[in-house]
Amino acid sequence: MADTQSSKGPSSTKGQDKKRKREDGHRTAQNSKMQKRWSKDKKFNKNNNKEKDKKGNGNKDDNKQLNQTAQQPEREEAIDESISKMNEQILADHFMQKAKAHNKDLTAVELNDMSVPVHAFQDTSSFEQERKLTQLPDFLKTYSPEKGARLGSASEEKGSPHTLVIAPAGLRAADLVRALRSFQTKDAAVAKLFAKHIKIEEAKQFLERSRVSIGVGTPQRIIDLLESGTLKTANLERIVIDGSHIDQKKRSIFDMKEVYAPLLKLLAREELKERYGAKDKDLKILVY
Repeated sequence: MADTQSSKGPSSTKGQDKKRKREDGHRTAQNSKMQKRWSKDKKFNKNNNKEKDKKGNGNKDDNKQLNQTAQQPEREEAIDESISKMNEQILADHFMQKAKAHNKDLTAVELNDMSVPVHAFQDTSSFEQERKLTQLPDFLKTYSPEKGARLGSASEEKGSPHTLVIAPAGLRAADLVRALRSFQTKDAAVAKLFAKHIKIEEAKQFLERSRVSIGVGTPQRIIDLLESGTLKTANLERIVIDGSHIDQKKRSIFDMKEVYAPLLKLLAREELKERYGAKDKDLKILVY
């Protein structure tokens, strides 16, 4: 009896060992599979995150580029072609209609005081070129004596231009100055008479020491300089109004009440009105 039990003992132990080995092998295989699967998932997630980051950065770059594009203004936005077809009478009517639209509560007498007489305007409807910035020098030459031969010259008197160009805003005035650089010489400056980055005291000092052929500015700044006495009108021959230009908000100088009111005030100044149509030192308004 005892012999039988002893003979079975080693065999049973060996069987249990084999069983344990099989189970250990099975667990090892399962762990190995799980490890591979985990590594594969980790790699997939890592690659997927990279793709997301790449797309995210791509979107950021695209948005950045779009923002940069949006921040770059188009200075030559649009042109009101109807202005080029207006003669003196139509221009005078146009000025009055805009004055009425901006000042509906004014009486007829008050509106009359703001009006610009027909004989103040020069008919420029014969100018056939499109009224872009690049054509402004040709426009001035066309309607100046001797085909603009004296546009690049200036009076000996400091701060006394022969031409004033009126713009609706500082940025536009800066563009106009650049367009007129061909008329600037060492003895005849194209003056910046607008508030954008230029303090009024700086403008006064410039006019006091400089011979000026053409002054480019906004209505209120020009009025302020006239009243200071640093900008003079004794040699003024023409006032050119930037009337065809339409900005990004689809407005011309006639549509901006805050600009049009001082423009009318400027044109109605006594020292200018008395020279419109005068035989001696005639002063004309040209609408570009």
